[in-house]
Amino acid sequence: MIETLRSFVDAAGLLTGPDIGERYLNTRGHSQAGAPLCVVRPTSTAQVSAILKACHAAGQTVVAQGGMTGLVGGGAPRGGEVVLSLERMNQIEEFDPEGRTLTAQAGVILQTAHEYCEERGFMLPLDLGARGSATIGGVISTNAGGVRVIRYGMMRESVLGLEVVMADGTVISALNKMLKNNAGYDLKHMFIGSEGTLGIVTRAVCRLRANPKSVNTAFASLPTFEDTVAFLGYLESELGGALGSFEVMWGAYDAFVRATCPSLRPPLPAGQAFYVLLETLGTDPEADPERLQEILAAAMEKGLITDAAVAQSEQQRAAFWAVRENAGEGFRKLGPMFSYDVSMPIRAMGDFATRVKSGVDAAYSNATTLVLGHMGDGNLHVVAAVGIGGAEAHSKVNDIVYGVIRDLGGSISAEHGIGVEKKNYLAWSRTPEEIALMRTLKSTLDPKGILNPGKVL
Repeated sequence: MIETLRSFVDAAGLLTGPDIGERYLNTRGHSQAGAPLCVVRPTSTAQVSAILKACHAAGQTVVAQGGMTGLVGGGAPRGGEVVLSLERMNQIEEFDPEGRTLTAQAGVILQTAHEYCEERGFMLPLDLGARGSATIGGVISTNAGGVRVIRYGMMRESVLGLEVVMADGTVISALNKMLKNNAGYDLKHMFIGSEGTLGIVTRAVCRLRANPKSVNTAFASLPTFEDTVAFLGYLESELGGALGSFEVMWGAYDAFVRATCPSLRPPLPAGQAFYVLLETLGTDPEADPERLQEILAAAMEKGLITDAAVAQSEQQRAAFWAVRENAGEGFRKLGPMFSYDVSMPIRAMGDFATRVKSGVDAAYSNATTLVLGHMGDGNLHVVAAVGIGGAEAHSKVNDIVYGVIRDLGGSISAEHGIGVEKKNYLAWSRTPEEIALMRTLKSTLDPKGILNPGKVL
């Protein structure tokens, strides 16, 4: 098999044994990786097609990899697979300013795409903390969300067309560039969010938006969860669609940052129950900052917020966002920890956080439970450190977190997918009929089960 694959790529295109670096095994600490048969690194769709055709004929399993920033083990080999890394397929192929599209290979880094578009007056809306490593193919395969979903939707809303290589090597070229195309089934949606289990994305046509002419960022503190929900509604009604981000942090997270992250500087006094990081994307650099100040002042008069700070420079804006995105130094001090990415109706978020903390505290004394996330789209992140690691503790905390999600009618995965990490809990968010249909799709498109085996289903 290795010699066959070697014939399809150049000298740098195939790695075996000790040449396989740690990056291809990285599971982000969640699942134990197994040694792959080899790593193959194609540079074209034709090479991907040849690789999959050969693997399909031999019944050889394959796991596709992008930037390896996922948190559920979706890109990690479990042992014996061919790792198909798209990292060398990293070219931006076409920019169409009239049609507002970008055609890019799957291995293009998200931040590279951002910078390319911004230099030309446009933006690729999807943005997330792992922008410097995540790839276009990866964020499509997981239907990533990030911090602007409230304004622009998930990655699905930014994909117009795809090129996908099927398990048997067949190339499906559906590189549509139109907003409206109802000529039969919209096949791209089968592959967006399928985590490489139905086909491997090699190229994509992404929908672009005009760069905002003004970006204004603020921090606010709030006394209650109900006020936080009301503040979100107030902003949406007053800003007329300009609200780009609404990130909520429970008070325990703010206290944790202050205690463990000396490099971060929260802009408001400590001790409040909730903090919100919000950002507006507007068209008037002169009027927009003043308008935001007026809205925040009115919210304070209404008693929705207790305090607010507006970033006065790009440096301050970056410092505000760092409080939300760069608490890694603190997380490392927690020791073993379990992280969660879940969604639920916005009104249920307060109940969710209370019940999860109570459940974890009851099971483990001196546990640390932190809650934060993208409140505007119903997506919360939970970090739980219970003093020990290991499968038993992980399973116990999983049962607590996902049990609350099941009771509230939420989803065990908001934006990171299922992978292997959440596979055993899929039925807690999907009906038996839905899962049966997923299995039908999988067996039809990948009858030999060679694509990312053991993931999702």
